Amino acid sequence: MRNTDAEAFEAMLTHHRNLEDQVARRVTTLRASVDGYGPYEPAAAELVAYLAEEVLPHAIAEEHSMYYAAAGLPDLAGTVAEMIAEHRQLAALVEALATSKSPAAAAELAASIGTLFTAHVAKENDRLLPPLQADDTVSLPEVLMQMHRLTEAARQGTSTAEDVSVPGADTILLGLLLEAASLLADTGQGERACRIVAQAWAALRVPRPDLAVRVTAALHRLVRSVTAEPIAFVTRASTGEPAGDVLDVRELAPAQRHESIFAAYSALSAGAGFVLTNDHDPKPLRYQFEAEHAGEYTWDYLEQGPRVWRVRIGRPVGEHVSLPPEATTVPVAAGGS
Repeated sequence: MRNTDAEAFEAMLTHHRNLEDQVARRVTTLRASVDGYGPYEPAAAELVAYLAEEVLPHAIAEEHSMYYAAAGLPDLAGTVAEMIAEHRQLAALVEALATSKSPAAAAELAASIGTLFTAHVAKENDRLLPPLQADDTVSLPEVLMQMHRLTEAARQGTSTAEDVSVPGADTILLGLLLEAASLLADTGQGERACRIVAQAWAALRVPRPDLAVRVTAALHRLVRSVTAEPIAFVTRASTGEPAGDVLDVRELAPAQRHESIFAAYSALSAGAGFVLTNDHDPKPLRYQFEAEHAGEYTWDYLEQGPRVWRVRIGRPVGEHVSLPPEATTVPVAAGGS
């Protein structure tokens, strides 16, 4: 984990604590005014003003930054949808408090706001931020910077180009699909789950590369969870064709590896190939090739770990039917490598 990610994580927690403390203090002041039978309107106005000027702009910014990043991650789409609904509920409560006509109603609304906001912040801290911090495709410093900028824009009533990045149905649906794939793997259908996720990647790679990157990360996690021990693909007989150039992706960022590999494949002529060098078994990549280029590629392991994997990926001269991943695997004996 990079230090900047840790610093951004702590900055988000600190800001949440400050917002929660400020809201709680104003709710307590309003409650005390009502209980003391004094004028409650100033305290109610103070709470409404803070919520409208600080909390609600922050909520809007979260939806366009942190929630957008979280919606495409496995197991978080449902949480994001739930938390967006809580933002709408909070806004409705603020409006109701601003127009309340009695001390009792104001106190009840303030209590509801305090309870909702406390639970909402805890959910962000416990269920959203840790997965975002742990995911290689998410940069928390960038999310934090975008959140600050969008908060200021929301305060001023202006909009930016990034406003369109609020989690939409496509982002949330993708998250739900990844959740479903994970549940499918838990029932013993891991190969099928990996194929479905790879097909989702193929559909998104061109129109939504931002979501495709997240699907690639999810596919890696899914393969790791499905494969308890290393799995060796059966190497097909050599065609006698030259191995080709070497593409070493070990020094590339995870988000850049698969695109570099597919670009190299696209540049191949019939009968040509290249040797992929990687620091882990590229089985997730194999699923992606099957989803996008079934029957149009060759895949031959040259070295299979434990630290370096080398695979010759080629474009066949004539028609070639690529076997599915589950059909080309052999079980590994206990303690095997």
